[in-house]
Amino acid sequence: MNSETMHLAKHADDNAMLKAAANLTRDLNRPDDRIFWVDLLGSTGVGYAALALTIVAPGWPLMLAAGIVAILALYRAGSFIHELSHIKKGDLPGFRLLWNAIVGVPLLAPSFMYEGVHNLHHAKKRYGTMEDPEYLPLALMKPWTIPVFLIVGALAPIGLLFRFAVLTPLSLLSPKLRAMVEERYSGLQINPFFRRPKAEGEARRQWLMQEAGASLWAIAFVTMIVTGIIPLRIALILLAVMSGVMFLNQVRTLVAHLWENDGEPMSVTEQFLDSVNVPPPGILPSLWAPIGLRYHALHHLLPGVPYHNLGEAHRRIAAELGPDSTYQQSNRHGLFRLIGHLISASWRSGAR
Repeated sequence: MNSETMHLAKHADDNAMLKAAANLTRDLNRPDDRIFWVDLLGSTGVGYAALALTIVAPGWPLMLAAGIVAILALYRAGSFIHELSHIKKGDLPGFRLLWNAIVGVPLLAPSFMYEGVHNLHHAKKRYGTMEDPEYLPLALMKPWTIPVFLIVGALAPIGLLFRFAVLTPLSLLSPKLRAMVEERYSGLQINPFFRRPKAEGEARRQWLMQEAGASLWAIAFVTMIVTGIIPLRIALILLAVMSGVMFLNQVRTLVAHLWENDGEPMSVTEQFLDSVNVPPPGILPSLWAPIGLRYHALHHLLPGVPYHNLGEAHRRIAAELGPDSTYQQSNRHGLFRLIGHLISASWRSGAR
């Protein structure tokens, strides 16, 4: 068998699994407006109420407890950015506008930073390659890259504040700087080599509106800190909560895939097996992988299924294909086991 044949065999798809996944879930593709709106408003309301309590709490125990609730609730609300990138035109009218107004802009992560970027991660010929904005072969990289990856997430609010308060207005004065900002600093990506293509049409209009809102808020936030309108203590609490949200998302991203691809194109089945499901009965994944993110491998099979239907899709496919199927190979159990697997793989790679 020559090397090309071996390559093709390695990338063969499990067509039975792909067919079953599509056929069993045809009725699950439409988002339920009520679930989306109630979930978003409830998560955001709890998050900001807990944030307010964090600020006014009389002691450290209550401040810490309220801060944790604020981080978890705002992280859940923020995770709707993932759903926004998959919502079809005409579905959930007004949802994108409200999400950006109450979550995206205040947290300095408006949806244009993800829309137009995340869909490239789902492109069959891009996944796991240098053209994938959301992929790094962490399992094949040096062990120190993992803590650095997490530290970058924790510091993201500072970077976003600088991006919108400083780079956005300055870029209006320099076409060269503007091009760099759009290509390199306008996407929630983890691949440092990715360069974002220029948006056009309605996507461009949405981008500019959201960027203007985020920039005005960032400039106002910095101004209020400098002038003392927002006391430094409150500013640090706000930044700490934002950092907690970004750090938690970075932890979740760390275990969303096995990160074992060396840059070669992968079949859909290999993309699925390089991704991770953390299905029930575990409860904690609903906190660190909310809004359907606990079914990340399934999402790569069925990116059009809204988050609230992924559990039912998983049950149907698992029951149909049985415990010995390819589908079951993506199921993992526990955050710390996944992190341990990645660290172990990274150490083995670093030792070679």
